[in-house]
Amino acid sequence: MDPVTFYGFTPVVRDPEVLFQNHPTASGDHPKQDPFKAEDFPLPNSQLAREVAKFAKEELDEQTFNHSNRVFIYGVALTKTHFPSWSFDLETYFLACMLHDIGTAKKFLSTTKMSFEFKGGIIGRDLILSLGGVEDQADSVCDAIIRHQDIFVKGGNITMIGQVLQLATILDNVGIRANLVHPSLIETTCAAYPRKGWSQHFASVIEQELKLKPWCHTTTFEVPNWKEGIRSNFATDVRNNTFMHKFD
Repeated sequence: MDPVTFYGFTPVVRDPEVLFQNHPTASGDHPKQDPFKAEDFPLPNSQLAREVAKFAKEELDEQTFNHSNRVFIYGVALTKTHFPSWSFDLETYFLACMLHDIGTAKKFLSTTKMSFEFKGGIIGRDLILSLGGVEDQADSVCDAIIRHQDIFVKGGNITMIGQVLQLATILDNVGIRANLVHPSLIETTCAAYPRKGWSQHFASVIEQELKLKPWCHTTTFEVPNWKEGIRSNFATDVRNNTFMHKFD
């Protein structure tokens, strides 16, 4: 087993505009949409996966936990349809999904001065190691969590798992590239893991972190020298996720 490939460290281009440029199934007005449903992507069920999911469910509110599950399904579906040659351990990707927003949990968001992604990466890495996960797996999850909001980084590469996590989170949060998956997948995924007002909820979390930590990484979505009182571009985009409004 090659740990680079297995744990999702394979480098892929960071910028999705480059990734999808002239893509055989994802570019154009009518991209391929495999008629998947949520049940086509069962969640990993190893002891480690169960224990991490249990931790996430206990620490996260219901909306964020459901979002984490949707991100797993969307990410695997995107990969199977548009990047069938990509290979990585689904359990490792699942752990990254479960923990990518753990830094927004009530226990952590206001108790650290670190940006939530960075704190979340540390929490995730420590948790996986404490539960018997191997270091390469813990490092892959940590790296993906820390970088999962590097939306405006255009140059260079990212890990394969990191790219899939970004594509799936931005799909669920803002509706970007939702046309790359079949409507039946979105409908059944939202039925299995309801949004319950996710757009408004996550926008409020964004605004809370900006208020608590005006230096945080989330400010990369905002105007230069963002200050409290200036409307958040990111929160506005999340609230304006018209594609998902009917499911909220």
